[in-house]
Amino acid sequence: MITLAALLIAIRLPPFGAAPVDPVPEVAPATATVGEARQPPASDPARSEAQAPPRVRAARARIGRTRLYDPAYVALDYPGGDVAEDRGVCSDVVVRALRAEGLDLQQAVHEDMRAHFDAYPQRWGLRRPDRNIDHRRVPNLERWFERQGWLLPLRARAGDYRPGDLVSWRLPGSGLPHIGIVSDRRGSDGVPLIIHNVGHGTREENVLFAYTLNGHYRPPPH
Repeated sequence: MITLAALLIAIRLPPFGAAPVDPVPEVAPATATVGEARQPPASDPARSEAQAPPRVRAARARIGRTRLYDPAYVALDYPGGDVAEDRGVCSDVVVRALRAEGLDLQQAVHEDMRAHFDAYPQRWGLRRPDRNIDHRRVPNLERWFERQGWLLPLRARAGDYRPGDLVSWRLPGSGLPHIGIVSDRRGSDGVPLIIHNVGHGTREENVLFAYTLNGHYRPPPH
């Protein structure tokens, strides 16, 4: 007989006041024919894999490994905690990639929120930081990036986006936040590809200008 306690463990209920990562509805993949910015990706032969920034290589390495979009709240190890390799959300693409360069956003965001909680968005009804989830929420990442001085002017010009830059959007219809990493490869239209997870697992797609741009960030050279 399955006890109530076993059932609660199986469904991984979050602690009181916690909530899942912002869910993202199914969004058409970049291979859909929805304008020039949604054409199928095409590799840029002018740049080899070895020349790509470490965070770009790390993000690309997740393609085929992270196959699911799963916004469930999960109790994580700290520091260096992560959800199962085969799943995650858009922010997990960024968190995992920057760890390849020695930056643990779980720890960095948690420590900054612990010291400056009021400087962060108050959208989830929490009264204190939560190291399991705060770094997996795009608005918190946007604020942390701003506080590090990474924010750049927001422009709709392909040439302004370098490999390894971080870009955030608001998705059409829902207005939900989304984030990804600028690739070193370009589409057939010359627009840099984006490595992200928008409901279909980690993919490299031509979506830079497919959604409403909200933030452009450039981490310092590694």
